[in-house]
Amino acid sequence: LYSSLVMLSTTLFEIPAVSTGKHMGFAWGPGDILVYETLYKAKGASSSGSSLIHEVRKDEDIYSPILRKLFNESHHIFVGLQTVGEDVPSKNKKPQFVSISKNYRSVIRACMEELQQLAVLTKDAEAATRLGNQVSILLAIELIWNLCEVLFIDAAPAGSLLLHLLDWVRLHKADVDEKTREVLQSESPAEHHNYWDVVVSYVLQGRVEEARQMLVKQANLHPAARGMFKLMDKLLSKMPFYNPRSTQTLTEFDVIWRHWHEEVDRCLQDNSFSSNQHLEFICKILLGDEDSLLECKDLLGTWYHFLVTRLLFCHPTVKPTDLHYYAQSCMTMFLDSRSVSEPLDSILLASFEFDIHQVIKDCSIVLNNWWFVAHLTDLLDHCKLLQSHNLHFGSNLREFLLLEYASGLFTHHSLWQLAVDYFDHCPEFGRVYLELQIERVPLETERKALKVLRVCEERQMSEQVRSICKIMATRALRNNRLGSALSWSIRAKDAAFATLISERFLQDYSTRGTFSDLDLIDNLGPSMLLSNRLTFLGKYREFHRLYGQKHFSKAAKLLLSLMTAKIAPQSFWMTLLTDALPLLEQKEVISPHALSSCSKSAHQSLWDVLVTKIVGDGCVCAAYSRSLS
Repeated sequence: LYSSLVMLSTTLFEIPAVSTGKHMGFAWGPGDILVYETLYKAKGASSSGSSLIHEVRKDEDIYSPILRKLFNESHHIFVGLQTVGEDVPSKNKKPQFVSISKNYRSVIRACMEELQQLAVLTKDAEAATRLGNQVSILLAIELIWNLCEVLFIDAAPAGSLLLHLLDWVRLHKADVDEKTREVLQSESPAEHHNYWDVVVSYVLQGRVEEARQMLVKQANLHPAARGMFKLMDKLLSKMPFYNPRSTQTLTEFDVIWRHWHEEVDRCLQDNSFSSNQHLEFICKILLGDEDSLLECKDLLGTWYHFLVTRLLFCHPTVKPTDLHYYAQSCMTMFLDSRSVSEPLDSILLASFEFDIHQVIKDCSIVLNNWWFVAHLTDLLDHCKLLQSHNLHFGSNLREFLLLEYASGLFTHHSLWQLAVDYFDHCPEFGRVYLELQIERVPLETERKALKVLRVCEERQMSEQVRSICKIMATRALRNNRLGSALSWSIRAKDAAFATLISERFLQDYSTRGTFSDLDLIDNLGPSMLLSNRLTFLGKYREFHRLYGQKHFSKAAKLLLSLMTAKIAPQSFWMTLLTDALPLLEQKEVISPHALSSCSKSAHQSLWDVLVTKIVGDGCVCAAYSRSLS
């Protein structure tokens, strides 16, 4: 666990050109760094260059399928946390915050267990090592989070504090249970070589009931020493533990605990266990003898386990404000004076010192992504524990970390959708970051483009909506998908582009004699008013539909309106005249009644109207006559 955290802060990426002293250039991105060799030649350097560009990813975790579950599940918890009512006093919200903190830890635990199973099943040694490192990192993250939950979020007072710390140690020191199973499954548990290690480990964790059950097996094996075992069982059974739900005050508990402590001390002074070194050793542990506790280094494993055990047998009513004194002394006593403090030691010590900002700072430096610090800081901020800490460039610490975390998610092909909610809950700079990041999302498919577009439309990001629609319209036009291109241009409300695509539709009709994407053109509705050319396209298609349904009168009126409105492109005039020819043969069309609503004179024939309009607009009469003939 320690080495994994150290490894994270010292991960090396070998780039050949760097090791040979070449000058390198860098391009920084939100999720990776591009490194390349420059043309600059230092004195004495080789003149040969390289065309390679190296991509160095800053956050590999987002590409792990299992860790992506961590990001997805924690996103739901994060969104739920933002809905906790601001009008409710913080004290009344504490149970909610503790519950949310436990939900975060349960997600960490679930991912950790899945990674462990995968590490066991994989046959690739390198992959197994990588998975093992990820498990160790998650274990360290859960360890730190759990301690922060006890000290900061739950803010357990004296008495209850020790009970929470005991639960914290028991949860993260589970090897005693594995040893217990091994001992109990043997033929003679009381004679197993790990038997006394199990008993002592139970005592060190304050699990006196389990210790008593194990001692019964030894007492049954040595009937002559049954009295001695019975006395130890009595001491263990009488060991007091504070109960926050009882009416007993902390002072009353302290008096009871001191009486018990004195009784244990009398037993040791009376040499009650002198004939059994194991029971005598346990008696010394119950008295909190430092030398005896330090002899259990291998069983304790860590200095913070040593701290909690020492508090259990020496200072059970420790106050939160006094924790840092005991933490510092225990770390000094437990660790070798020649050893260097590891990152995890510094983080836990800062937690015991109630230095929240140092905890966040150290975790930001050591861990390889922003997930932990972003979510923990957000939760602490909701608990009103970070109000006094603002950054010099404007944003508070919570928002800064959330912005960094969300920016990293935006580099992933699917996790970017989670990042949107994080930006939404950053009131100062979230909108700006989202506008910048959303434009960088690769639009590989129309489905993804629609997802991005929906995000922008829901947040009224009109500029980004137009940009996305123009990109997709241009791509569709390049692939000769006119219907899709027109649809995107209409969505972008881009009149110029809609005009261009309408021209392409008309050109396509002139070439093939039919329209493509009829469903789209038939259902333009009010969208056709975006540009004159689009209006003409929609109305001209409506003319063909009316003609095909043999509504000749309505078709003629619509055709005349298209001619008189001057919205038809000049290159299309001959096509309109050609379309008019069949209508000139229809008797109902040239009747005065049929023309009363669309011509200057009720008695003019359709022929006269067409000639007048076209000539008035400058059409060449000769060409017109030739087309009629």
